[in-house]
Amino acid sequence: MAREKATITLDRAKAETARSLIRATSISETVDIALDRLIRSEQLRRDVAAYATRPSAADELAIGDLPVELDLDDDEVDYEAVYGKRR
Repeated sequence: MAREKATITLDRAKAETARSLIRATSISETVDIALDRLIRSEQLRRDVAAYATRPSAADELAIGDLPVELDLDDDEVDYEAVYGKRR
């Protein structure tokens, strides 16, 4: 993504504390990381809110009751030889 210069007003003490916490090399990098984290957390918050507003339908809930078949395709592995006998 293209970056461009911007002028912002900020609390320098907060910016410096944030920079040292995340070990950023500059205030610019700190602001960039902070914006990325804000965007991700806000998107997650909205996703969770969207799921919370609509109750799950019966067919959606039924998925949790389906039997699970787990086939690791590892019949030829001798786990006792690899890991030893269980205690």
